[in-house]
Amino acid sequence: MNKEQIIDTINHFLIEDFEVDESKIKPSAPIKETLDLDSLDYVDLVVSIESNFGFKVKPEDFQSMLTLQDFYDYVIQKMEDKSNI
Repeated sequence: MNKEQIIDTINHFLIEDFEVDESKIKPSAPIKETLDLDSLDYVDLVVSIESNFGFKVKPEDFQSMLTLQDFYDYVIQKMEDKSNI
C-alpha cells in the first residue's frame, strides 16, 4: 500500500464511518476540531485503523497529532515499519 492509498483509505473511513464532511478533510486541518470525536469515537477510530492497516495503536499516540497530516504520517510510518519487519 503506497502513501496515496493509505491517505485515501483513511479519508474513506473518516467520511463513511465517522461522518466527517469531505470538504473539511485537508492535511492542514486540526484533527480534534475536524473529526469532533468523543472518547468512544476514539476507540472506534483505533479499531478502524487496526482493521484497515493491521497494526496495533496505542491511545497515547494520538496526543502528539495536531493535524490530519500528522495522522496520515503516523499511519504511513507504522505501515513502513511493518513492511520492514
